[in-house]
Amino acid sequence: MDAIYNDVKRRQDFVLLFDVKDGNPNGDPDAGNLPRVDPETMQGLVTDVCLKRKVRNFVDMTVGSDEGMRIYVQNKGVALNDLHQEAYDNLKIKSTGTKQNREEVEKTQSWMCKNFYDVRMFGAVMTTGVNCGQVRGPVQICFARSINQVVPLDVSITRVAITKSEDAKVVETEAEATGGKRTEMGRKALIPYGLYKTYGFFTPHFAAETSVSENDLELFWSALQNMWDVDRSASRGMMACRGIYIFTHDSALGNAPAHELLERVTALRIEGVESARSFDDYVVSVDRDNLPVGVTLNTIGL
Repeated sequence: MDAIYNDVKRRQDFVLLFDVKDGNPNGDPDAGNLPRVDPETMQGLVTDVCLKRKVRNFVDMTVGSDEGMRIYVQNKGVALNDLHQEAYDNLKIKSTGTKQNREEVEKTQSWMCKNFYDVRMFGAVMTTGVNCGQVRGPVQICFARSINQVVPLDVSITRVAITKSEDAKVVETEAEATGGKRTEMGRKALIPYGLYKTYGFFTPHFAAETSVSENDLELFWSALQNMWDVDRSASRGMMACRGIYIFTHDSALGNAPAHELLERVTALRIEGVESARSFDDYVVSVDRDNLPVGVTLNTIGL
């Protein structure tokens, strides 16, 4: 925890590299759950929501039962208003919905920040009926974009898991009549390989408002490195962290523009490789020369 990138009083800008092999890193429900792509460039996309979901799951799985480390946005059916009401009950305040006075809302908002890790880190809109206000979190993550074009595949598979009884009878009848197999067709979406890059930011001013601790920030870096190994799925293929590059500023406001720092991390496909199929097909370069005064670069997750 002595690492400077755990210091919540310093601004942090970071690059996260991760890859996927023979899997679907983030399906698009508007496109039949095919991997998300930019239709103009055919680069793959992974939403910030998808990445934060993995962080939440990792925190919930590892320390979710500890005091102050609960997860607000669960991946299962938990009514958010019930969690808001829990804040009111613990503070012995009566909820009056949209007519709640500002002082009471601020008290419940602080309670939510104290008890829920993802509210402290990512923020939350908690004005749905039982009003706990709105929190802007210190950690913000952009969409991830693949370095090169990806090729979304929609692969046919056969399966014996027939969902409807009437369909099962049809398959059984046809199999008996033709001597064929008792299966039906299915689909599976994937890309053969993609190396993705995303940008993230930590703002100390918002961290002070939500009472983020150094332990919270240390856990976040750990989640970015290890969340892939507790989120395995046959549909996602092989996903892994390929590096986190953290630019730490000496001050809360920062010592250089974020875009100038983040552009120092580049990944290029090796010359002569037309279709990348592994991380070894790329060279990652980091320009460490002449960093702005007051900025330190640390690399983790390699």
